This record gives sequence, structure tokens and C-alpha cells, in this order.
Amino acid sequence: NIIFGAVVEEGLEGADMVFIAAGLGGGTGTGGAPVVAQVAKELGALTVAIVTKPFRFEGKKRRRQAEEGWHELKKVTDTIITIPNDRLLAISDRNTPLLDAFKKADEVLYQAAKGISDLILMPGLVNLDFNDVKAVMSEMGMAIMGMGRASGEGRAIEAAQQAISSPLLEDISIQGAKGVLINITGGPDLTLHEVSEAAELIQEEADEDANIIFGAVVEEGLEGEMRVTVIATGLQEISESKVSRPSLNLPEEELNNLDLPAFVRRGKGLEDFSGFRFKAKREPLRERSDLPTFLKEGVD
Repeated sequence: NIIFGAVVEEGLEGADMVFIAAGLGGGTGTGGAPVVAQVAKELGALTVAIVTKPFRFEGKKRRRQAEEGWHELKKVTDTIITIPNDRLLAISDRNTPLLDAFKKADEVLYQAAKGISDLILMPGLVNLDFNDVKAVMSEMGMAIMGMGRASGEGRAIEAAQQAISSPLLEDISIQGAKGVLINITGGPDLTLHEVSEAAELIQEEADEDANIIFGAVVEEGLEGEMRVTVIATGLQEISESKVSRPSLNLPEEELNNLDLPAFVRRGKGLEDFSGFRFKAKREPLRERSDLPTFLKEGVD
């Protein structure tokens, strides 16, 4: 780690902003990303991690390692954007090949970094500088990202709506965010009116006290299309239990007793089930008419 850290420090010296893109769960990303982040922070760089968590089919061990690595990485970054790979299934069809699914995860990481860096580096209709981005991402902790893409009439509204309702947001609203960064990208035909439409829709969804910044970038290859990237920062970590409980739509008393059999929670006794697989009162074996004689006679 000392040698690795020294090499990283040499490579990052003088950087104002460092992106760390990694797939968590294995050895390289899970172990290396926190080291890189720690060095970047010590050098005074704005440190943004963009990571994926494993697909469920990759196994519990890999998911557990990813979770441990995520918490270590969160401690040493300004902002950590997390994309659970399972959420990519929601934007892929059933016929998507396995290799393409993993490529999709890489593409999401790339688009997240590009969406932020373009706001600073690319000339556009509405430009931002490094300090604008730093204000929204410095010491903000957990963040989420949504993306939308549309073409044709009404593309601005459609792309913005896709971004704030993206499956990548994992059912978390941007309303709880302390900061919101909006990147609107289009071809040479992108208009200021479209930029205004998309930005206003997203601002209406966000909390009125959130620090919202947005920029508009022109990209030659997007003629006729429009892409909107939303990054919401400063979110509180939400445990799985808090997220999943409301979806059961059960009274609090039942939620607290889910480890009990259903018939107990519903107030039924064993006698209500005497016609099924067991009886409320066991008959002496000698009196059981359904047993062979040799069994009844062999009972003490």
C-alpha cells in the first residue's frame, strides 16, 4: 500500500479534481479505490468516486465485500455516486447478452464522469467553472445519478423526466438532496428554450433549499437528440429495511411480527387448521384408526 500510494501520489500531484471509477466486490476496485481516494484527498483534490455494486447473481460474498469497500471509500471521498448493477436490468431487455450487461455498467460510470467534467471543460450555452461544481460536490457524501435521452418534439421535457425517474435512482427522490448538478447536452440544434424547459422541470422536483447548478453543452454527434444527466448529492444513507418496509403496506404491529407464522399473526389457533396437515389435539396411538394393527400393538 505504501509503494502503491507513492505511485498514485506522483500521478495525481497538481490535480484539482480526481474521478475514481471502480467496480466493487473484487480485489482491485474494492481494495485499491480507497487508497487512491485517500491520496487524492490529502493532495487537496476534489475527490469523486463513481462505483458499481455487483449483480445479485454474483453471490453474497462478493456483495458483502462490495458493501465493506463502499463504506471505506465513502470515508475518504467528497462524493460517492453508486450504481447497483441490478438496477441496470431495469434498463436492459431480457435478451441482453451478459457481456453487454457488464459493458452497460462501464458505460454508466463513463457517462457519470463525463457529465460532470463536460460542464467544466466543454464550451456550451451555459458554462460552469470548477468552483460551481465544487460547491455541489465537496464533502457531500452519498449521491445518486439519473440519465435521460430523447429526440424529436418535446425532447427536453422527456429527457428531463427520464433523468429524475431513472431506474438508476433506485426509487430515491432527489428532493432530499443538498445539491443538484444538471448537465444538459445536445447537438448544434439545441436551443436555450429547451435548456430552460429541462432545467425548470428538474428544479421543481428538487428541494427549494437545495444548491442547484446546471450547464448546457453542445456536442456535434448529438444532432437531433438531447441528453440530461442529474447528479443529486448530500443524501442520507437509507437502510434496506427502511426502504423495503413501506412496500409491504402492512400495519406496524404486523411488520414487527413478520417472524411469526401467519396464522399466529392473524389470531388463529391450531384448532382452525384441524382439517389440514395436523390436528389440534393428538389422539393416543392405540385409538388411531388410520394406523396398522402391528403399530398400535407395538406401542407402550
